[in-house]
Amino acid sequence: MAKKKTKFMCQSCGYESAKWMGKCPGCGEWNTMVEDVSITGKQPRKSFTHTPEGSSGKATPLVSVESIEEPRVKTKIAELNRVLGGGVVPGSLILIGGDPGIGKSTLLLQVSSQLAETDNTVLYISGEESVKQTKLRSDRLNVTSKDLFVYAETNLESIHQSIEQLSPDFVVIDSIQTVYHPEVTSAPGSVTQVRECTAELMRIAKMKNIAIFIVGHVTKEGSIAGPRILEHMVDTVLYFEGERHHTYRILRAVKNRFGSTNEMGIFEMKETGLEEVLNPSEIFLEERSQGAAGSTVVASMEGTRPILVEIQALVTPTSFNNPRRMATGVDQSRVSLLMAVLEKRVGLLLQQQDAYLKVAGGVRLDEPAIDLAVAVSIASSFKDQPSNAFDCIIGEVGLTGEVRRVSRIEQRVQEAAKLGFKRVFVPANNIGGWKFPDDIQVIGVADVNQALKQILGD
Repeated sequence: MAKKKTKFMCQSCGYESAKWMGKCPGCGEWNTMVEDVSITGKQPRKSFTHTPEGSSGKATPLVSVESIEEPRVKTKIAELNRVLGGGVVPGSLILIGGDPGIGKSTLLLQVSSQLAETDNTVLYISGEESVKQTKLRSDRLNVTSKDLFVYAETNLESIHQSIEQLSPDFVVIDSIQTVYHPEVTSAPGSVTQVRECTAELMRIAKMKNIAIFIVGHVTKEGSIAGPRILEHMVDTVLYFEGERHHTYRILRAVKNRFGSTNEMGIFEMKETGLEEVLNPSEIFLEERSQGAAGSTVVASMEGTRPILVEIQALVTPTSFNNPRRMATGVDQSRVSLLMAVLEKRVGLLLQQQDAYLKVAGGVRLDEPAIDLAVAVSIASSFKDQPSNAFDCIIGEVGLTGEVRRVSRIEQRVQEAAKLGFKRVFVPANNIGGWKFPDDIQVIGVADVNQALKQILGD
């Protein structure tokens, strides 16, 4: 006879324990153990597993496998195609996470409509809204395709039967936390349910060569809810980010088996849905105040796209024993390192100064090429001397104060020239071997001292 058994499972690594513990022995994370009720004993269990089409059912030498390059399916949203690596790969499992109300369902309903308009059958599974509620959203987004089917269901077996009957080309699951497997006794959204349902959906995607989009909720820490293994099971993990009180949204890939994870797509939320932003540099710089001390512009690379972003710094005398260091959009440890370089190599007395740094527009920058712009922003605010509003600053700063070369300098300079900047400061070692744009002056600097003298005029 089947019996209920209570155990505790880590949401990060899947470690199981008979009792609750504050710290997981498997991965060392705190407060990740969640109660899970399972049924022990013999139970009949259905299986959706079949031999994939074109497979012989036995091991095959890799060299004898025929190489078939399947074309990607491009949507009409170029920003989404860029993040996915060129389009949707048939048979892939794509996980999209984001804060509540950020626009995940809106994005996927728009994508579903566009895919259905190109002779593709799309099945939209709604576990959070009824069919009529989904219809209200589609009316707002002007969705009129006849090949887009909606099904309000949370039972995985019913969802599988619907896929068998319809044979769609694309499936959207909104969301994975509401779907449950009837043979698993845990509540929907639990660690076991999320893991089992994702595993079944992965098998369906691979067996039937169907691309499946999965919506995932996020925790208060910003990670996708459920076990960490969820992100390892899927082919692509996308995060939809942005402030709920602002209209701009950023879509970035943190895992992609079929493309780069450095790409970023930018959208603007409007009344009729999401619209892609084709020139994000203008958006990030449109509210920049010229002639303000502590403000600089850097050309950062997001995948293959150069983006010009404003970096703001505010340096003020501290009223505490230990000065504060706060950073938004850039690593705080890097800010402390650059302030130490400025103090040691340039002679700026920053020991008793609070420093606050921010990347305007909500973008997060993590490449070394922003070092020089951050250092100039801090020095500009400390001396209360504004830099030229038409200067763009690029370069990595070493611990000895030298400015080191960066990659893809041509694309960065061309983007600055396109937006009307008159001067761009680059590492001296990046000068040579390429042609400068005619309408911008390219200046090479070898160290931080030289850069500050030319940029701030001292």
